[in-house]
Amino acid sequence: MAVLANARRDYAGARAWGEAARKLEPERWTTYPPLIEASAGLGDDEESGAAAGEARELRSGPEVMARAAAVYRDRGWREDAAAKLTDAASAAGEPAERAAYLERAGQLAWERGDREDALRRFREAVRTDPDQRAAQAGQGRVLAALGRTTEALSAYRTALAKHPRPEYALELGELYESLGMRQAADARYALLRERVRLAAAHGADEELVLGRFEADHGDAEAAVRRLRAEWKRQPSTEVADALGWALHRAGEHEEALPFAVRATEGTEGGGVRSALFAYHRGMIEDSLERYGAARRHLTEALRINPWFSPLHAPRAKEALARLGEPSVQAGPESS
Repeated sequence: MAVLANARRDYAGARAWGEAARKLEPERWTTYPPLIEASAGLGDDEESGAAAGEARELRSGPEVMARAAAVYRDRGWREDAAAKLTDAASAAGEPAERAAYLERAGQLAWERGDREDALRRFREAVRTDPDQRAAQAGQGRVLAALGRTTEALSAYRTALAKHPRPEYALELGELYESLGMRQAADARYALLRERVRLAAAHGADEELVLGRFEADHGDAEAAVRRLRAEWKRQPSTEVADALGWALHRAGEHEEALPFAVRATEGTEGGGVRSALFAYHRGMIEDSLERYGAARRHLTEALRINPWFSPLHAPRAKEALARLGEPSVQAGPESS
């Protein structure tokens, strides 16, 4: 039940089921991976770390390694996360399991802007398990960043045909939009809405991806309403970033900034190094005329991954060019 609740993004429910399972059999190691995922989804990094430690004491298999990698990634410990995922992939028994860990390793490489390593791992995942659609979509992401647009579109379409997840539709739509193919983009955005509707009808929570879509491509005020409710249910780093960005897009820059800080500051729980999160914070700070801080965070976004989005990476570069170099005569800038 905890695993199913996590799959529906019902992290509060997943934690309740996981705690009930742990109370019944605290020595069963399989109790802990769902608890780790649920706690991370609720933004409780301390609990997810504690559960990961308990799991390691009971078992040292590949699933526990992969869960530990997720905890390390959320804390910004990329090298440790990458090492754990490599070990998990090597120790995996079934091809589908190994492919899943390779996909996660590819995503980690992508997040740090290493396109070649990410593509290698995504391709290996698909070779290992042709049904690994997350890796197929990952190939689309990297191929687009490499300028191999035709191959990128094909990879995304393959992933969507077999596993039409809303986030894949959003990524493909934004790639089409970046290419000036508005009609094709709108078709994928319509697919996103339909998949979110179907997910909701089956008890799954896709409000986060819908809120992200609405903030950039639809109704920003509707995005704020959706994401405020999501924040109350599960105040994770991802939701903090999305809500902050939606507030910014709705013109509420002052209210947006604390959420952007929550998503990007390790002391606030936002340990993961994300180019998108740093970009969002920089643009919010720019709107508040905090130009020094805006310049730092936009530079950080492009340093982490210069190709993080076909739409937003060029906008980050444009914003930095507009901000220019800090003026010595103007004195210290606000931070």
